Amino acid sequence: MPDSLTIAKTCAKCADDIQAEDIVVLDLRGISSIADYFVICTATSVPHLKAVNRDIRGMTEEALGEKPRSGEGEAASLWMVLDYVDVIVHMFHSEIRDHYCLEDLWSDAPHVPLDFLTPPPVKK
Repeated sequence: MPDSLTIAKTCAKCADDIQAEDIVVLDLRGISSIADYFVICTATSVPHLKAVNRDIRGMTEEALGEKPRSGEGEAASLWMVLDYVDVIVHMFHSEIRDHYCLEDLWSDAPHVPLDFLTPPPVKK
């Protein structure tokens, strides 16, 4: 059974593989009893949000044998959540992530380094 950090990093890697943007893993241990980690990412469209949700579910199950305990939200709501008990994955549409500001609400949580992230494209 994988530990919560492995689950969080796997979910983040799956999000990166499907080209989710602004992927952040927050370490909530010692700060909150809600979960050990939040994974937060952004999708660029409703179909992309559906694909991010699908791929995180499928690839995490394939890689680790882990299924989410539950999932909430529909792509049309522009915010979907997967609950892996000690890891909560928040998938936002780009239009509303800034509105909810989860990183600001949990600003005292350290960011987990993710060395596998695809660098953002260089703007010309």
